[in-house]
Order: sequence, then structure tokens, then C-alpha cells
Amino acid sequence: MVLGNDAYSTSIMAEMVSRAQKKVTVGSLWVSLDQLALRKIIEKRSVKNEDQQGGRPRIYYRLTRLGLDQLKQLQQYHLRVWNDVPVLDSYEV
Repeated sequence: MVLGNDAYSTSIMAEMVSRAQKKVTVGSLWVSLDQLALRKIIEKRSVKNEDQQGGRPRIYYRLTRLGLDQLKQLQQYHLRVWNDVPVLDSYEV
């Protein structure tokens, strides 16, 4: 969603590494993206790369209406769960 309609595996992986600060393998990312596409949460579209001869088409991903609705539900759930939790930085054990 952050990357908009120009999201492809390399840019998605870089964004995930940057935000989650965890290494993600390309294979596991592709499996996850394929599963999200099967469940109609994202859509895939193939675009032939005119700059490279004989290269494979680049696959772009975008969020669907169903995916956006599910993200909204997840965000509301997290807000409800964390609503009354105090700032943890000031919490002492």
C-alpha cells in the first residue's frame, strides 16, 4: 500500500526490510504474494520491460478493495487492543 501501484518484488522486499528490520528471502516473499493474490487481497499484473531484451516481465502488485477493507479492520483491531496500554518506554518492571 505504501508503494502504490508501482510495487514489485524488489521494492516490496526493500520496504519490508526497512520497516521490519528483518531479512526477507525473495522466495518466501513470492509465496506470500501469490497467496495474497489467490485470496484476492492483492492483484498481480505483468508488464514487459522494454529496456531489457529477452528479460522476464516485471510483476506489479496492488491492493484490492477487499485487501483495503481487511487492512482497515486490522488497523481498528490494533487500535482497540492498544488503546488503554500506557507508553511502554516509561513502564518499569
